[in-house]
Amino acid sequence: MLERDRLADRPAVPGALRIMATSTDNILPLTVVPKPAPPSPHARGPGSSVFNRRLARRRGREHRLIKAGQLAILVAIAMLATLLVSIVSKGYSAFGQTEIALEVSLDEQQIDPAGTRDPAVLRRANYQAIIRDGLLAIFPETTGRHDRRALTKIVSNAAQFELAHLVVDHPEWIGTTRVIHLPASDDIDQLIKGKIDRHLPETARRVSDQDIAWIETLEARDQIGLHFNTRLFTNADSRDPEVAGILGAVMGSLFALLVCFTIAFPLGVGAAVYLEEFAPKNRWTDLIEVNINNLAAVPSIIFGLIGMAVFLNT
Repeated sequence: MLERDRLADRPAVPGALRIMATSTDNILPLTVVPKPAPPSPHARGPGSSVFNRRLARRRGREHRLIKAGQLAILVAIAMLATLLVSIVSKGYSAFGQTEIALEVSLDEQQIDPAGTRDPAVLRRANYQAIIRDGLLAIFPETTGRHDRRALTKIVSNAAQFELAHLVVDHPEWIGTTRVIHLPASDDIDQLIKGKIDRHLPETARRVSDQDIAWIETLEARDQIGLHFNTRLFTNADSRDPEVAGILGAVMGSLFALLVCFTIAFPLGVGAAVYLEEFAPKNRWTDLIEVNINNLAAVPSIIFGLIGMAVFLNT
């Protein structure tokens, strides 16, 4: 028995290290790993200079694209803010309306001589003459026919109808004298709001010097001024811009939405369910689905313009 085998048969001692000699025949020769060669300047893989340059250019383009997108968003926000500022700066004055506090005499002989208080009779009264008499009481020096007509025009043409509605709603006012707030004409309204410069020459503005003198007198008597324009929300469109409102447009939009929703919603949902669940897959259903997708991408205002051109011929 060799010494090596004899030593191997000895019992192991706890905590001891065993050192054994072995033959050099079983030892593999050492392999020398060569140092990796530096990458070729013409290599195109990851880590190469060409790859790094392309990656840097790609990241640069990506960074510029992000900045361009951010700049486009900022420009869009700025344009939207400009539009909103323009709308508000030009349209906020519509929430105010110039009114003239006029003392009018609701003479029963002039409004309802028979005393029937019939609304039809009350509406037929000459309220324009009642308003003119109220103005002449403030400006008694106005005697000429032309001047009297010009004086009446500082009040809106719709004022007579508003006065008629008030009398119909309050027949107990007949036979009394009341202070009624009546809308001023459009030109006077623009003058009070500062849209017309009263210091310009008379030929350069729509309001005459006589009109300005009357308005200044009313201002001195505190009988004219701006009030919140409730007519903007309670009136429909009108030939007189000073009393025009948005009620007709709002109600028309609501009814149009209601009709479209009532018709389009069940029809659209039913068509979608049929095409998705029951319709056979063929060229016709594919054509329909493609057209539906294309039409869905078109803004609805385009269909409105087409409908206006076809049905209204405008």
